[in-house]
Amino acid sequence: MKGTKNIDPNTPQLGILEWFRPGEHEQVKAAIEDFKKLGIKHLRTGISWADWYVEGTPEWYDWLFAELAPHVEILPCFLYTPPSIGEMPKTSAPPKDLKSYADFIDEMITRYGDYFEWVELWNEPNNKVEYDFTLDYSWNKFSTMIGMAAHWAQKRGKKTLLGGMSPIDPNWLQMMAEQKVLDYIDAVGIHGFPHVFDQQWKGWDINIKSVRDVMEKFGYDKEIWISEVGFSTWQDDEVKQYQEFKNVLNANADRIYWYSLKDLDPKNSTVGGFHLDEREYHFGLKKTDGTEKLLYKLLEKHGVEEIKEQNYIKKQYKISEREKYTLITGGAGFIGTNLASRFLSEGKRVMIYDSLFRDGVEENLQWLQKEYGDKLIIQIADINEERILQECVNNASEVFHLCAQVAVTSSVTNPVHDFNVNLKGTFNLLEAIRKSEHQPSLIFTSTNKVYGNLQDVKMIENETRFYPEDAIMKKHGINEKIPLDFHSPYGCSKGAADQYILDYSRTYGLKTAVFRMSCIYGPHQFGTEDQGWVAHFLISALENQPITIYGNGKQVRDILFVEDLIDAFMLASKNIDKLAGEAFNIGGGPENTVSLLEILDTIKEKAGKEMDVSFEDWRTGDQFYYVSNTNKFKEATGWEPKYTVQEGVENLVKWLCENRNIQLPENLNPPKKVAI
Repeated sequence: MKGTKNIDPNTPQLGILEWFRPGEHEQVKAAIEDFKKLGIKHLRTGISWADWYVEGTPEWYDWLFAELAPHVEILPCFLYTPPSIGEMPKTSAPPKDLKSYADFIDEMITRYGDYFEWVELWNEPNNKVEYDFTLDYSWNKFSTMIGMAAHWAQKRGKKTLLGGMSPIDPNWLQMMAEQKVLDYIDAVGIHGFPHVFDQQWKGWDINIKSVRDVMEKFGYDKEIWISEVGFSTWQDDEVKQYQEFKNVLNANADRIYWYSLKDLDPKNSTVGGFHLDEREYHFGLKKTDGTEKLLYKLLEKHGVEEIKEQNYIKKQYKISEREKYTLITGGAGFIGTNLASRFLSEGKRVMIYDSLFRDGVEENLQWLQKEYGDKLIIQIADINEERILQECVNNASEVFHLCAQVAVTSSVTNPVHDFNVNLKGTFNLLEAIRKSEHQPSLIFTSTNKVYGNLQDVKMIENETRFYPEDAIMKKHGINEKIPLDFHSPYGCSKGAADQYILDYSRTYGLKTAVFRMSCIYGPHQFGTEDQGWVAHFLISALENQPITIYGNGKQVRDILFVEDLIDAFMLASKNIDKLAGEAFNIGGGPENTVSLLEILDTIKEKAGKEMDVSFEDWRTGDQFYYVSNTNKFKEATGWEPKYTVQEGVENLVKWLCENRNIQLPENLNPPKKVAI
């Protein structure tokens, strides 16, 4: 993790709050790996008094402490009264014998004290509605219980944290001071959930000052810890989570525990009950399926210090732009960056709408911002943030919908995310356009996967490639008359979105066009083996990394250099009245076909590298052959590709070498300076 060196001494120590249920061994191991990636050295976790007497719990905590201790400084939070010894059969009730809480702390220190330096003391007091006590009496019992436990913990050589106030209440702290509880406390904890549970949020400065004022009044000089702080992304607002994280880093506190590492699994209940408040399920840096949210990615890449300086992360909740702009969803991606650059280089305004979900795209956004300045409008938002999406559409002159989950493999492992982005997100965009006053045109990037694996097309196989038995198809490629046959969740979500877009043109008169794309490649592409395979092969070759091919390598694609695709977009936009309601197959066409084996030879020539290649089984939905018949679009607009495979690959090699500080192969000339 970057940014862990030379940390500003005014930056509070950062920790994570994460609760583990008995038996969650794999979750703990996974969390430790995340702590390593993020550079987290402090962990606050709950130790349940109520669970201690359940069979197997002591053995669970034996394992948990030993597993965590080599990796993080553990702050155990001791809470929840066993119902059998409480004044009422609730874990939030105080014990009948207040000293029994101190006895439990003593037992924990004896058994696990070698694993921690601090103890957090908190056990929620009863309220007068449930237990028919006066509020003062309830808090008096609480202060007595905590005071005894804190006194004994200090006797046992431990430092003590007074459990956090939520909401922050200086009157409560004054009561603790008056009861002399703070005599045995080393740090005072506070909680804060700005704009989630704390709707009337006053800011960290005001809240922390109110706590310090109480301590100064009674002559105490204690550390202040923000022992629980977080922001729920239940409305898909990951930028706001990032912003609240930055805000708390500037708080005048000694330590911060961010809540939490991972969203709460929907099968579990919260303290308040089962799904009574959906906000409580979305506080994590990661989703329950392991998807990393924006804050996680930024922390992993930039670290605590540098995360404050990411000025390309921008969000507008109310669009105030007077000048119309081109809206590009997924605009920080490979194709979106090249498209935005074309418009911006012509002096037009562009709004990039992107969640920064894909790795590496933040580099594209920073590049665009540096190159084009105020002509670029940045909107970091999720495609399913409907209100913000509507605001952005309302002032757009035209829309290019490139936002997508792009990998077949990812769709198989996480079909819910694939559906939410590719289909639900597209539907939200269509509705936003339909509801807008001027209904801007929409150009959508679909995929050749809408045609399935083309199993009914008879193939011939030679030494390096497959090709169709049908001579006409071999000569011209696959046209739009091939029946749709969605394979894989990715094919289904993109195909359904494709059909929705065409139907919104028929039903509502929207000016929409669909590009069913083959393989696109070029600058600003951060290819992986799941998607963007030409760039992935080149990157692997240049960096001496092994390459895995799924299948026998004879599968054929027509590949299209991205500048040719951008030309097609510009023509489609210019001719949208004529093209509305139509789908077009777009790719390099029969003149630019390669098999995977053949492209490896080209890469070897252009990159000047030998490659370590291995083979694995075929993947779901893979096509032996797909070559676009682009005649329909050519006849409508006059478009045709300008770059050959050799020229395109050479240009991409040059860009990758420059971008990654790799020495240019001796057989290539330096790249020409072009606006891409």
